[in-house]
Amino acid sequence: MAKILIVDDSRTSRKMLKEIFENGGHEVIGEASNGEEGVILYKECKPDVVTMDITMPNMNGLEALMCIKKEDRNSKVIMITAAGQKEKMLQAIKEGADDFITKPFDADQILGAIERVM
Repeated sequence: MAKILIVDDSRTSRKMLKEIFENGGHEVIGEASNGEEGVILYKECKPDVVTMDITMPNMNGLEALMCIKKEDRNSKVIMITAAGQKEKMLQAIKEGADDFITKPFDADQILGAIERVM
């Protein structure tokens, strides 16, 4: 079981992810609607894994990823990206993302990514 922080500006995506994680036996310990909130919650909650949308207001997922990795090089961050954002995905991997998932996603894909990074 992993303790997970979900960072996504879409309330619908957060709800779907939370449901998938909880049905998969994991615990969602926090939710953030932008990268800035995600970095703050990461420091407070110390999750095992973070799922991070790339495109968000205030601070995007790549900026938040860099802040989290600077705070904790051992953090586990799974980036979630819309199809067609290959350049951003490659940049996320370069910045230390542990895995990535493209939208639309399904439960097996999400839970498999959690298993891989744990």
